[in-house]
Amino acid sequence: MTKELKFEEMIKKLETIVDELESGEIPLDESLKKYEEGVKLLGLCRKRLDETKRKVELLVKKGGKFTTEPFEE
Repeated sequence: MTKELKFEEMIKKLETIVDELESGEIPLDESLKKYEEGVKLLGLCRKRLDETKRKVELLVKKGGKFTTEPFEE
């Protein structure tokens, strides 16, 4: 993974890895490599979601005017 993948590309790659692992048709060594790659991709997806979550703002109406506020859980 030399270039930075888009979130959607990472999800698609994860789906492919899961399909390959579930097929049971790849050798154990390759399965372990695919699993490790999947774990790394999952971590990158979580990181990207966390970064995006921090950027999300809610549109709120206060005193007749719309303003923005940071997203809070």
